[in-house]
Amino acid sequence: MPANLTPQYEKAEQRYREAASDEDRLAALREMLSTIPKHKGTEKLQADIKRRISQLRKAEGKRGPGRTVDPFHVPRGGAGQVVLVGPPNVGKSMLLSVTTNAPARVGDYPYTTALPQPGMWNYEDVRIELVDTPPVAADHVPPGLWNTIRSADVVCVVVDAADAPLAQAEMVLDLLAARRIELRSAPRTELASPDGGQYSGLLLANKADLAAAGDIQALRELYRGRLDVLAVSAVSGEGLDALLKRLWALLSIIRVYTKQPGRPPDHKRPFTLQAGSTVEDLAREIHRELPEKMKFARVWGDGRYSGQQVHRTEELRDKDVVEIRE
Repeated sequence: MPANLTPQYEKAEQRYREAASDEDRLAALREMLSTIPKHKGTEKLQADIKRRISQLRKAEGKRGPGRTVDPFHVPRGGAGQVVLVGPPNVGKSMLLSVTTNAPARVGDYPYTTALPQPGMWNYEDVRIELVDTPPVAADHVPPGLWNTIRSADVVCVVVDAADAPLAQAEMVLDLLAARRIELRSAPRTELASPDGGQYSGLLLANKADLAAAGDIQALRELYRGRLDVLAVSAVSGEGLDALLKRLWALLSIIRVYTKQPGRPPDHKRPFTLQAGSTVEDLAREIHRELPEKMKFARVWGDGRYSGQQVHRTEELRDKDVVEIRE
């Protein structure tokens, strides 16, 4: 079966070959694993990538306490990682604080945030990782920030809707473009370009409750068809529910619950898989040897099935319940 590797994967593989440090190699390998098509034709390649990731992580551990640590590297957590990027005082830290309860430093003075700060935002029974980052300016971007941005699943450009939001948005997007990072409001797995430079993203017009009439609509008109503009307010809570649902859609993942024969489903700990994953993909997520041991599976969910036996290639949907028989 052909691998049909995507441009995103090939770009990540190129970064792996050109990486000057183990940290960069590990980031590239993780992106390769997240963007590689999941099917039988890539199983050996997936296993090889996982092996190389494991070797690099073991090597990091052997270096001991004296090893160099990248302060801009944020370990991935939750069902997906979303990075907030923007100029000073646009409210990124406040957004992180009110959505995740993370102890973010919030202040009325510029450059309150010096290093990336993660927090977890609960979406029903899963968590999405939000990462606040140091502010950027036309003449200054912390060098380590580029890897933070490139390794994210979704990049949110945050601007102050009450203070020249168009100029702020253009400044940040120009900085990203200079590093061949182009944001589009589509799941990362659906994006493609010859150089692999497209990333999933949104434009957040924060402080929407203070915005002048028509400013946010002007942003939407300008970026229509390219980048979705969401009006939000960390103070009033406006638009935060809509933002969470939009992030879930951009992450393009599904929750799958498992059950043992004769027992109720475990709804507390769903498996999160890329949309389009199959029963066989779920089995491999549970244990790498389970696909070979699996005899058949039963699926409940979404009115399609009520415990019917399905083939291992059956595509799963969000909130399906699966029982795997060995």
